[in-house]
Order: sequence, then C-alpha cells, then structure tokens
Amino acid sequence: MKCKKCECEKHYWLKAKKQWQCSSREFRTCLRSGTTFQHSKLALRKWYLAMALMSMTKKGLSAKEMQKQLGHKRYATIWQMMHTIRTAMGNRESLYQLKGMIEFDEAYVKKSTSADITLKRGKGSQGVQNVGVAAESTPLEDPVSGKESKHCGYFKMKALKGHKAKEIDEMVKENFDESSIVFSDKSASYVNIEDYVETHYVEKSSNQTTVSTLKWVHIAISNLKRWLLGIHHKIKGKYLQAYLDEFCYKLNRRYFGKKLFDRLVLAMAKCYW
Repeated sequence: MKCKKCECEKHYWLKAKKQWQCSSREFRTCLRSGTTFQHSKLALRKWYLAMALMSMTKKGLSAKEMQKQLGHKRYATIWQMMHTIRTAMGNRESLYQLKGMIEFDEAYVKKSTSADITLKRGKGSQGVQNVGVAAESTPLEDPVSGKESKHCGYFKMKALKGHKAKEIDEMVKENFDESSIVFSDKSASYVNIEDYVETHYVEKSSNQTTVSTLKWVHIAISNLKRWLLGIHHKIKGKYLQAYLDEFCYKLNRRYFGKKLFDRLVLAMAKCYW
C-alpha cells in the first residue's frame, strides 16, 4: 500500500483508530479510503449483503426489493448504492478487451420517456436507446472443470449516443483487440470497423445470419431485454450503461458460481488513487 500523500510504502497499524499511518508524514488512511466505500455512511454489512444479493441472484433485484431485503428506510440510498456497485462492475469490465472471433450487432432497448412525447417506431425512435453488443465466438474455458465450454466467450455492451459510424468506431477501438476477426451485417454504420481490427466480414441481414453468424449476439440481446423488462421495466437512458455493466459482469462470470461474490468484493475494494 502506498500513502496517497507522499507515496511512502511503510505504514503501521493504529489499533485504537483502526487506521494505517504513514511512517514518513504520519498521514492516516482508513480502511475505506480509496475504495468504492470511501464516502459512504452505510455500514459495510449492508454493502456486503447488497453485493451478495446482486451477485448470487441470476435475475437480479430491483432497488425496491433490495430496500425490502436490507430493511433500510430510504429508497434513494439503496438505489445509489446499487448504482455504485454497478459502476465498480463497469470499471472491472473496462480492463479487458474482446479478442479472437467476434460477433457484433446493435440492439434497441426501451427507455422511459415523457408522457407528452409522440413516439415513432423503428430506428431513431425517442422511445428506444441504441446499444452496441459484441460477443466472442471463441469458446470460454470453464474455471471449475478446466474444460472448454460449448458456449461462447465474453460479451461487451455499450449504450450509444446515436447511429453514426463514429459511435461504432469508438466502441470498437476501446473494446476490441487489433488482431480480432469481426462478423457483422451490412449496416452503413460499420464501414470503418476494418480499420481497427485484422479482418471484418459482413453478411446481409437475414434469418439465417441471426441464427448462425450472429447467434450469440442475438441470444444476449434477447436475454438482456427479458432481464430489463422483468426486473427494471423502463429505465432512463442516462442510467442504461450502469444496467448493461451489471448484466455483462454477471454474464461474463456465469461459471464462477459462489466465487462471483468474492470477485465483486475485490472490484469494490480496488483503490483508484
């Protein structure tokens, strides 16, 4: 551990204060300092219970149900806590890039809108949010048995601001390894993907493409929409990425079992100074 004031690595423990003290400048660091829990007044017990419930339930929980399970009075506090946990999930996911054979497509997710807005259908509708979805076709190794799974690898999802190629290019640069091979349909927004990866194959969108070339992407999209509709219903566009981070974090660790909670604790306890 480094002191965030002088970067000294030598500390000693103050038992009475339950803090670490730097031997150089006597700067004190509490156990929560630098972690996601740093400025929270909630007891760590409630944080750990919330992380356990979010990681061990396959379908997830709404903030209202979480409030009920924790016996907390204020809904807003629980809602904010869950979003803080989702932010930690997203930070952990951002450390990795997809590689190998990658399927890529877009999804349109319903979002909450003002009652006085007249919604049009299809692309560009104010009632939906555009989401870029990518999946590794390369099978993922089961961490329990050590054998190669018959299913696909990791997923990435990003809430996009629009439908232009610029949005797609940014997602590809951030999340795809340069040596990757990408498969997609012939959308006009995908014209620059080949500039950021080794190879980009395109196929005309059809029922056959959905069930073969882009199989795992569309399975993920279907599961995402069912999850959002069943638990969270409609959500505001500015919060959509947080929900996508939670969905992908759990989906990418679907073989971890009980170890998923331990991984989430590490993600929350990571120091960012």
